[in-house]
Parts: sequence; structure tokens; C-alpha cells
Amino acid sequence: MPRDLPELRASHDDRDRVVDTLRTAGGDGRLTAEELDDRVERALSARTRGELAALVADLPGATTAKDVLVVEQTGGKWTRAGRWTVPDRIEVRTKLCRVTFDFTDAVITSRTVRIDTDMQHGKLVIVGAPGIVIDAGGLSLVFSKTKLRPGSAAADPRLRVELAGTLKHAKVVERRP
Repeated sequence: MPRDLPELRASHDDRDRVVDTLRTAGGDGRLTAEELDDRVERALSARTRGELAALVADLPGATTAKDVLVVEQTGGKWTRAGRWTVPDRIEVRTKLCRVTFDFTDAVITSRTVRIDTDMQHGKLVIVGAPGIVIDAGGLSLVFSKTKLRPGSAAADPRLRVELAGTLKHAKVVERRP
């Protein structure tokens, strides 16, 4: 994917995620106070995603650019279906667009995926299967709605999809295959 290229410019969110990872590693005793200060300073001044990835490459559970799928589009349709690896985090920044995530044949490597949304005049379709729980508690709805299946909560879900962010004149729909 072109967004995974290390020479791409880093965003404020990219830097914040790396700083959070570094602080957690410092709290766990994986980094000394000096290493933590040095890496945080370098993260805050990093220009590319590659520079950020290098700062957390030796830490377990580090979220790098490859662990985030970014969907930015105006108009049309965007779909991820078939056999694809589900990242830990997905960012959806769209206008006038229908976005579909089909988890039916997806390779699920984590118990939770967070979908951060900034969607205007669009539709987010999540195609799930039994054992997938969708939590829309983190969404801010502005003239928008969600259409999620009642009783989809499982005691021990295979995948928990956490929705957060803002929908303006948009809709989230859960479908079964």
C-alpha cells in the first residue's frame, strides 16, 4: 500500500501514537529515563513515518504505520473485502463516499480493531460474521445514525470493532454475509 511507504510525511497523530508507545515502554522499564527523553524528543521532531518507525522498532506491541489503514477519499466507493489482514487501527476520512469493510474472509490478528472516523455525507458498511461485536459508543453523531444488529454482543468475541470519531450526515450499517 502506498501509505505504508516510510518516506511519507508523518502527521501529528502519527507522532502522538509513537510518543504514547514510548511512554508505555518507559513505564514498563523497557527504556531508561534518558532513552525515553531522547526518543520522545526525536519523535516530536520526526518528519517521516520511517523516522517514527525506527524509534519503536525494538519495542513489543509498537504500532507503526503498517498497523494503521488510512482511507481518505471524496466521492465514490471504497471497499476492503476478500482475504485481507485486519490492522489494529483504521482511519476513515471521507466525504460523499461509501466505505465497506468485509470481515467475512479477513485475517484477524488482534482481538480489537479501532475505526476512527471523520465521515461526512457517507455510509460505513461493516460486514461481519458471528463472533464480531461492534461498539459504536465512541461515535459523535451529527444528523447521523447507526443501524447495528441487536444482540450482536458475545461474551468472548472473536473481534471487537470499536467505532470512534464523528459522523456528519452519515450512517453506519452492520450486515451479515
